[in-house]
Amino acid sequence: MSLPTASAVRQQFLDFFASKGHHIVPSAPIVVKDDPTLLFINSGMAPFKDYFLGNKPAPYKRIADTQKCLRVSGKHNDLEEVGYDTYHHTMFEMLGNWSFGDYFKKDAIAWAWELLTEVYKLEKDRLYVTYFEGDQADGTAADTETQNLWRQYTTDDRILPGNKKDNFWEMGDTGPCGPCTEIHIDLRSEEERAAKPGRELVNADHPQVVEIWNNVFMEFQRLADKSLIKLPEQSVDTGMGFERLMMAVSGVKSNYDTDVFQPLIQFIAKEVGLEYHGTAPATVNDQPATENEKTDIAIRVIADHIRTIAFTIADGQLPSNVKAGYVIRRILRRAVRYAFSSLNQKQPFLYKLVPVLADQMKGIFPELHQQVPFVQRVIEEEEISFLKTLETGLRRLDALEESARANGGVIDGKTAFELSDTFGFPLDLTALIAREKGLTVDENGFKKELEQQKNRSRNAQETEQSDWVTVTETDAPNVFVGYDQDEATARLLRYRKIDKKGKTEYQLVFDQTPFYAESGGQIGDTGYLESTLSKVRVFDTKKENDLIIHTTLDLPQDLEAEFLAQPDVVRRNLIRNNHTATHLLQAALRNVLGSHVQQKGSLVNEKLLRFDFSHFTKVTDEQLREIETIVNERIRQQIPLDERRNVPIAEAKNLGAMALFGEKYGDFVRVITFDKDYSVELCGGLHVQNTGSIGYFKITAESAVGAGVRRIEAVTAGAAEAYVDAQLDLLAQVREKLGNPQHLLTALEKQGDEMASLRKQLDQLTQQQLAAQRRTLLTQIKQLPNGLHFLAAAVHAGSADSLKTLAFEVRQAAPAPLAVVLGASIDGKPQLAVILDDETAKAGTLNASTLVRELAKEIQGGGGGQPFFATAGGKNAEGLKAAIAKAEEAVSKAL
Repeated sequence: MSLPTASAVRQQFLDFFASKGHHIVPSAPIVVKDDPTLLFINSGMAPFKDYFLGNKPAPYKRIADTQKCLRVSGKHNDLEEVGYDTYHHTMFEMLGNWSFGDYFKKDAIAWAWELLTEVYKLEKDRLYVTYFEGDQADGTAADTETQNLWRQYTTDDRILPGNKKDNFWEMGDTGPCGPCTEIHIDLRSEEERAAKPGRELVNADHPQVVEIWNNVFMEFQRLADKSLIKLPEQSVDTGMGFERLMMAVSGVKSNYDTDVFQPLIQFIAKEVGLEYHGTAPATVNDQPATENEKTDIAIRVIADHIRTIAFTIADGQLPSNVKAGYVIRRILRRAVRYAFSSLNQKQPFLYKLVPVLADQMKGIFPELHQQVPFVQRVIEEEEISFLKTLETGLRRLDALEESARANGGVIDGKTAFELSDTFGFPLDLTALIAREKGLTVDENGFKKELEQQKNRSRNAQETEQSDWVTVTETDAPNVFVGYDQDEATARLLRYRKIDKKGKTEYQLVFDQTPFYAESGGQIGDTGYLESTLSKVRVFDTKKENDLIIHTTLDLPQDLEAEFLAQPDVVRRNLIRNNHTATHLLQAALRNVLGSHVQQKGSLVNEKLLRFDFSHFTKVTDEQLREIETIVNERIRQQIPLDERRNVPIAEAKNLGAMALFGEKYGDFVRVITFDKDYSVELCGGLHVQNTGSIGYFKITAESAVGAGVRRIEAVTAGAAEAYVDAQLDLLAQVREKLGNPQHLLTALEKQGDEMASLRKQLDQLTQQQLAAQRRTLLTQIKQLPNGLHFLAAAVHAGSADSLKTLAFEVRQAAPAPLAVVLGASIDGKPQLAVILDDETAKAGTLNASTLVRELAKEIQGGGGGQPFFATAGGKNAEGLKAAIAKAEEAVSKAL
């Protein structure tokens, strides 16, 4: 029997709710831009948060969608379960239907039952439902209305009470919330169901008795003091995990056995030459008992993780070491590690899965299909980088082996944490390799180090935020009027207090404002709010969802007064110059480099513009000059701004407007055009009225940001002139230093030739000195009673490389077995080098790394290396003599 296809099941859901009067909307990007409380969309309701909070009206009373979601951190942390069980994922699709002040519990419950039992034909006697039993601490009563509604469709033994943890849904510590009713399905065999009723396994983490749909009835808002207040209107927020639904309608025991994952799983198995068996350990804490389990877990991890990695990159989030980028890098490295250790993939592998995934998803999420080469390049480069890290970590573990054996066969927690934190080497891989060497890892010590780091991070970011205080009651959203006005009168709607690292700030929201909130790469406005009694400086303007928030250090004295909101116009005009120049730059880049160029990030402030874009090679000097010339030509043409607001999105695309991957656009957009045949973009930022206002454009830098992403930095107007003047001044200074030659390049080439000649002579002299020292040192080697040839001496070396070269040359010329200790003062700092012949190092009695660390104590330093060669540096050059004197005793003691 063929399995239902993911595309057909998904479409059935959307068609069903379209028939119930719902407007079908596309998924928002998985990467969050304007919500400081989230890095990623972690639930179906997150894109609609503003509607629930009443910050702005919903465009439709009824909406349905399938939303890309990601849960790996914070309250919803599913990462460690992924791969071990059959139903947890990092990225997942959340099917949802939404009511904003329209239908409530009765219709939501009726339609959920109709869809599951009549459209998807799920067996009614396999379904269980829950309702909220109430919570005395919150003062909330049992949701008997929901209980009674379910009695119309199923029996009491299938209607189960649930506590606050399971049946009261909250977005976070504060925000919209309400009681919910969950629908669970029992997918066990008839024999298992007869032995134990499914009602006893609901919310018990059984892999075949799982929640598939949650209907949340949004009634409350949780405040910072933990109290609840009623929301302005009742709404419905439902979420059905698509992957779990697919398991149910397919009649299988695992999400991974459905059409959602099988194309990826079969591709992985074929590529690595292994079979996928569909096994799983009992719990996430169980170690794989068989090779089949080990293989299957790795394949599931990779099939899951590639979805998260590919779609977040397609939505604009590149892997990095900070915030959202770090989460993606961590997931990617987890997948690489499983491929490396369980599937024997020592070369980049994950990137090969992108075309398979893109083809699967192109009907519902086309953004990945449109960027396959770019996404593959980013993933492949990350894989190459981490595979090198794995090699470094393996070498480091080899070097630690002896000290671990001396420590009772345990790699201490601090060392394991250093491997993870500094070298990016995961704890579980350290433990795996340690077991292979007959060692263990102090995991409790590791957790202690990790917790200390988390505490340091928490203390550095500690922020307290009060609830909003309402000043003026209104149902109208706050309005941005800054496209047409550089100042405006405004009424304060609400404010809240923020305590951050001992500093108090205030965040203010007005009925209307000319202040531009940071968005799309353009920095927020600064300026003043002035009334008859006070004048308060706004030092930043940001968006929180769609709320425009003005941040100040002081609260105005007269909160109910009329304010004159005045952005800093001089600063704003400089920002306008740089923003328009960014549009001109992007068009020039596409003209010169090709249509593959897509914006991947930008920064526009009053000082400069920075533009990140997809391109796989360095932009040459000739190309940069051509790009710069095109932009300046467009500036001199004094092209007028053509701004069109509230353009239907389809019409805007027909105009050729450039849309950015990873940006969320509404049904109506703003189109910015500077010559319809040159630059047409969807943009909400501020721009000059005429390109001539920019004056002049100058590129100051071109660099790589990451795999497949380049960055151009540039300045405009007065800053561009100042940059050129500075370059001319520097050139004049160079001329002067060279004696003002008539032909500057010829003079520089001549000086370069002279420098090369002198460097060659210096190298020859250094080699001669090293050779002379080597001959002398060879005469100083003595043989210890145990037969080891030994040398410890202070030498002259101009660099650490020279010291290393000398050590290796002595080893090459001296008889074995051999131990050599050399010390030198290099630029006033002590350096030690220890080298052994290969056989002595392999015997294991002597270890160069252990020996150099012991000797380094005399120079107040430390070091390490490999068993046959190690170096150390220190602070106390006076201690070199003692270190050399101590060497023979240390060697003899070790032997």
